[in-house]
Amino acid sequence: MKKRDSFNNKWGFILACIGSAVGMGNIWMFPTRVSMYGGGSYLLPYFLFVALISFTGVIGEMSFGRAARSGPVDAFGYACEIKGHRSTGELLGYIPVLGALAMAIGYTVVMGWILKYMVGSFTGATLAPSDADGFGAEFGQMAGSFGNNGWQIVALLIGMIILMFGIGQGIEKANRIMMPVFFILFAILGIYVAFQPGAIDGYRYIFRIDPVILANPKTWIFALGQAFFSLSVAGNGTLIYGSYLSDKEDIPAAAGRVALFDTIAALLAAIVIIPAMATIGAQLDQGGPGLMFIYLPALFKSMPCGHLIAMIFFVAVFSAGLSSLINLYEAPIATIQEKLHLGRKTSCTLIAVFSLIVSICIQGIVSDWMDVLSIYICPLGAGLAGIMFFWICGKTYVETQVNKGRDKPFTDLFLPVCKYIYCPLCVLVLILGILLGGIG
Repeated sequence: MKKRDSFNNKWGFILACIGSAVGMGNIWMFPTRVSMYGGGSYLLPYFLFVALISFTGVIGEMSFGRAARSGPVDAFGYACEIKGHRSTGELLGYIPVLGALAMAIGYTVVMGWILKYMVGSFTGATLAPSDADGFGAEFGQMAGSFGNNGWQIVALLIGMIILMFGIGQGIEKANRIMMPVFFILFAILGIYVAFQPGAIDGYRYIFRIDPVILANPKTWIFALGQAFFSLSVAGNGTLIYGSYLSDKEDIPAAAGRVALFDTIAALLAAIVIIPAMATIGAQLDQGGPGLMFIYLPALFKSMPCGHLIAMIFFVAVFSAGLSSLINLYEAPIATIQEKLHLGRKTSCTLIAVFSLIVSICIQGIVSDWMDVLSIYICPLGAGLAGIMFFWICGKTYVETQVNKGRDKPFTDLFLPVCKYIYCPLCVLVLILGILLGGIG
């Protein structure tokens, strides 16, 4: 039997998981949420939810994947086999797999935008418009139907080439480059912004605590959504990466490191973007693509050394985005390998062709596409994975899997907290997302 591919060591695995977690939510949503919900008043509940979800869902999905040595389909199938319903479990396992594929297709469109702006920051095209209206018109044309085909194809090809090399030689090696690049470049941006006039007002805002805002339920709701989606609990990406992990590795420790660096990435983005907006007296009330492709380029154009800053920013963003993209594609690729018994390169090619066709067709509706997935599919996938592992697999199985590779047993509180707090939390995220039109 052919040996299953795996990560070479724990830091390769951790960097890959950090790469899956660090993405556009950290860069174009987190700073906006911090700004809208009172700086430190938002950070306090955000840190609380990051700690809770990393302690429960992240550990659970990593452990479930490692135990099953497979993706969600076989993992869910094994869990339900205990009750004599393996086929039902496998069928449910396709929900997070298809969710990952659909999310990857939408992310491919975004990566095409980022690649175009990254290259344009070197050629001068990215900062060519004269004002915010010009940047808006440029982005609107690019983000319209069939508006960015060439760059999107190239972005997809880059991701698929990395994936074709497998786990140890592809995903792990790529993240060993991309994650340090992201953190180093954003640290450089943070130092640069710190020396700009007016930046101190941004820092004061980030770290202030307003009791009135802290008491507002919306502050807690959107902090929960941000933490939930930032840590990539969806029953697919974290689970599949866990399936490539050695039994010798300490998963709770790894989950803690992933949560720590994901939080640092989000804070770096906030510490760069909020003070940068403060230097021109602007209020950060624009999130999503508009922030990255309209308002920030317009800001960079007005700053000293703006072209250099744009280069550093978009290289860093492309590194973060690409690491998330390859994580999203890994679950469907691995599923095709397992179920159709195809080779790695063939599986990647099939997924690439399908994704290319669909991603080009959804360019004009990608925002709605991603909203549906984040509202319905991601929390559903996370909840299903939680139920399968924490409820169906049973106490002995869960504790055995979580404690593999540890010098001493993990806390006895782990399973009760996962069953009675984390799993209901997934349902709450689903309900709140439906009622509020998305909270992630």
